[in-house]
Amino acid sequence: MNRVVITGQGTINALGFNVASTLKSMENGQSGISIMDFPNIDRLNVKIGGQIKDFDPQLYFERQKITFYDRFTQFALIAAKEAILQSGLVFEGELSQYSGVVFGTAGGGLQTQDENYRAVYEDGKNRVHPFVVPRLMNNAAVSHVSMSNNLKGPSFTVSTACASSNHAMGQAFHLVRSGAAKVMITGGSESMLCFGGIKAWEGLRVMSQDGCRPFCASRNGMVQGEGAAVFVFEEFEHAQSRGANILAEISGFAMSSDAGDIVMPSVGGARRAILAALQDAKLNPEDIGYINAHGTGTTANDKTETLAIKQVFQNHSKKIMVSSTKSMHGHLIGGTGAVELLACIAALKDGMIAPTIGYQEYDPNCDLDVVPNEARQQKVNAVISNAFAFGGLNAVIALSSI
Repeated sequence: MNRVVITGQGTINALGFNVASTLKSMENGQSGISIMDFPNIDRLNVKIGGQIKDFDPQLYFERQKITFYDRFTQFALIAAKEAILQSGLVFEGELSQYSGVVFGTAGGGLQTQDENYRAVYEDGKNRVHPFVVPRLMNNAAVSHVSMSNNLKGPSFTVSTACASSNHAMGQAFHLVRSGAAKVMITGGSESMLCFGGIKAWEGLRVMSQDGCRPFCASRNGMVQGEGAAVFVFEEFEHAQSRGANILAEISGFAMSSDAGDIVMPSVGGARRAILAALQDAKLNPEDIGYINAHGTGTTANDKTETLAIKQVFQNHSKKIMVSSTKSMHGHLIGGTGAVELLACIAALKDGMIAPTIGYQEYDPNCDLDVVPNEARQQKVNAVISNAFAFGGLNAVIALSSI
C-alpha cells in the first residue's frame, strides 16, 4: 500500500479567508462567531453563527460565472485554488487522469434552495432560474473543482451530516493508498447559514443562543459556522520525487456506525472508530499527543466523547491535549472536519495547539486537558481528528509528522 501525504491546504471560514489568517486567529484564540446577517433573521431565536462577513464573490469570480455557483461551491473553489497553488501541481496528461476530487457536504446548495423557495412561496413567482438544480446539487462543488482544474479521475461527494468531510477525506486517502489515484483534492464545504437552515436546526433544540463552550460545565449547545477547507492528498513517492513540501502524513482512517439512535451519540461507536483509526495507522495510544475533538458544545456529545477518549487512551488520556476549534469557527456541519484538519496539521508542523475558547467552568464529566482559552506551543508527532455525526456515523483520521 502507498503512503499518503498532504502537500497543499486551503480554506475560507469565519476565522480567515486563507490558511495563514485562519491559523493566526486560532493561535490568538479569536472567535469568528457573531450576530448573523441575512433576510428574516428577526424571526429566529438563534441569531449567532460563524458567518463569513464582508465576502464579495466578485473579487474571486467573473460575474457571469457566479450565476452557476451556490455559496458553498464558491467557498470550495476558493479553498481548492489555495491548496493546489501551494502544492505546485499542474494537472495535465496522465496525472490529470489519475487525480480526482472528493468533498463532504451536508446541505449542498442550501442557500439556493432557501432563496428559490422564498421566491416561489413567499414572492409568488412561477419561474426560477434554469440553473437552480445545478447550483443546489450536493456534487456541484466537486464538479466545478474538477472542471476548473482538469481533474479526470475518481470524483464524488459524501454526505454524512457532521462527519461528511472526514468521511470524504478518508475515501480520498483510501484511493491514493490503494493506487487508484495519484492525487486527490479533498475536504469539505458548507453554507447553511440562511433562514431555512437555521430554522430547521432550531427545531432540534441543540443550538446555543449565546456562544459555543465545548467541555465547559455551562455549555448549552452548538453554534453553526460556514466555509470550506481543501487539501491535496498525494502519493508519498510522487511527492518526494518532485521535491514537494510535505505538510503531514495521513497515517490511518477508520469509520464506525452506532446502529443506535438517530441523534444521540454513543460511547461505543466513538470508541470503536478511534481504536480502529489507531490500528490502521499502526499507532499506540501513547503516540497521540493531540486530539481535535468533535466537541460540539452540547451536553450529550462532550460527555460521551470524553468517556470514549478515556476508554481508548486509559491513563494516557490525562496527558493528551484535546481541543475543540468549533468554539472559534463554529460547527460547519459537513465541512467541519476539513477546517479542523488545519489545526491538526498546525500541531504537527508548527507545534501550535489550538485552544478551546469560551471555557468558563470545569465539568467533572469532561475531565480532559481541553487547552482552555489559550493556545500552546508543544511538539507532537501524531494526532487524531474526531467526527461523530447525527445518524450515528463516525469517522476518525490519524496524522503523523514526517
